[in-house]
Amino acid sequence: MPLFLPSLFFLLTLLSTTLLSHSFPFPNHGHRPHPHRFASHNYRDALSKSIIFFEGQRSGKLPSNQRITWRRDSALSDGSAMHVDLVGGYYDAGDNVKFGFPMAFTTTMLSWSVLEFGGVMKGELQNAREAIRWGTDYLLKATAHPGTIYVQVGDAKKDHACWERPEDMDTPRNVYKIDKSTPGSEVAAETAAALAAASLVFKKTDPTYSKILVRRAISVFQFADKYRGSYSNGLKPFVCPFYCSYSGYEDELLWGAAWLHKATRNSIYLNYIKVNGQTLGAAESDNTFGWDNKHVGARILLSKEFLVQKVQTLHDYKGHADNFICSLIPGTSFSSAQYTPGGLLFKMSDSNMQYVTSTSFLLLTYAKYLTKSHTVVNCGGTTVTPKRLRAIAKKQVDYLLGDNPLKMSYMVGYGPRYPRRIHHRGSSLPSISVHPGKIQCSAGFGVMNSQAPNPNVLVGAVIGGPDLHDRFPDQRSDYEQSEPATYINAPLVGALAYLAHSFGQL
Repeated sequence: MPLFLPSLFFLLTLLSTTLLSHSFPFPNHGHRPHPHRFASHNYRDALSKSIIFFEGQRSGKLPSNQRITWRRDSALSDGSAMHVDLVGGYYDAGDNVKFGFPMAFTTTMLSWSVLEFGGVMKGELQNAREAIRWGTDYLLKATAHPGTIYVQVGDAKKDHACWERPEDMDTPRNVYKIDKSTPGSEVAAETAAALAAASLVFKKTDPTYSKILVRRAISVFQFADKYRGSYSNGLKPFVCPFYCSYSGYEDELLWGAAWLHKATRNSIYLNYIKVNGQTLGAAESDNTFGWDNKHVGARILLSKEFLVQKVQTLHDYKGHADNFICSLIPGTSFSSAQYTPGGLLFKMSDSNMQYVTSTSFLLLTYAKYLTKSHTVVNCGGTTVTPKRLRAIAKKQVDYLLGDNPLKMSYMVGYGPRYPRRIHHRGSSLPSISVHPGKIQCSAGFGVMNSQAPNPNVLVGAVIGGPDLHDRFPDQRSDYEQSEPATYINAPLVGALAYLAHSFGQL
């Protein structure tokens, strides 16, 4: 963007933006856990924005209380290609395809965020519940026919060949499904996990809906386990390379069983975990938790059963969880994690921030379990306390919010400096209210390749983030670093709720 001499108006605007976004704790009329601590960030503002983001990703008929108002109804005939109703759900990232695998994981992680930290979310709890319900309403539609799960709407290759608003979408809305002859255990088990986790979220506030979710979770998991196979085989031309399952489906079966055990308290799931845990990879040393690999999440979740619920048969999961924690602690003999010079956890160049948010959530959640059970982590002679885990998580979230070498917030709309050219079709093109006429498939590429800032601010969107050397070019075409995704935000909701509460902002 061109630089102009600052006018008085500009300076006042900048000052007010800085004051608003960089954190003065909100007045707190309830419990203030750390009145002596000063927060360098307004975690409450970031929490609110991290949830609003999901409204910008909505597909289908938008409700009257829609807060991201530059978005309009879209994809209202989804499913008609197979004579089913698949209207609704979320676009996963900056395109207009509905991928069931990451959508289910997003819903699981939003639910886990609420289950662990919803008690301190105050006014944001209802917004978080609505974000979850937008996902589960769709997943119920996608699993409405027994023995079949509709796992994708839209031809990803043809969608990516256009740069158009979801409201203008005219690319094929092909529907892809898994069934007995074309199994997809990873997407089925993740869908079961999402429905089971969400059933716990709605248990008290909407018991009827909660029962529908848990019943469906049971039948979907049964299908996932009985007809084993990867959807990346049967649906390879359509789901790869976008959401190919590289880690296999064993991790999702363990993860799904863990959530069903938590949701139903039926002994068959605990027994399933005892019998199958090792063959499903419980002890593997894969320390990456995201939309593809769920092993680490399952270990942390099951460690709670041992630590807090005292289920002795799950004793090993404390050790498995500790191994993951130790891999993150710099300076210990078990340390294997890579960090940028500025201190950001770095797992891979494509959408790295998803691993930052998921890891931060797991650190805070495990710290909660350790505190409740008065235990610590031992990393080869180094004692790691829950306080240390919280400090590591806070440092990661603070980096994301602007404490980094570029002084750049990687959450759109938070702080005085944030990415202006994110890789997102709806955000980058003029809105329907500004430009009611259709923008054709290829016409949008002029905008995609331009240096102009996005006209529509996708509030709360967290993008892929900087590279291994803390560099970030803010280029729209750079989807690895500039694209937001629902599964980046979902675990961050829980982490921000914890931090906002711990600094007395909620």
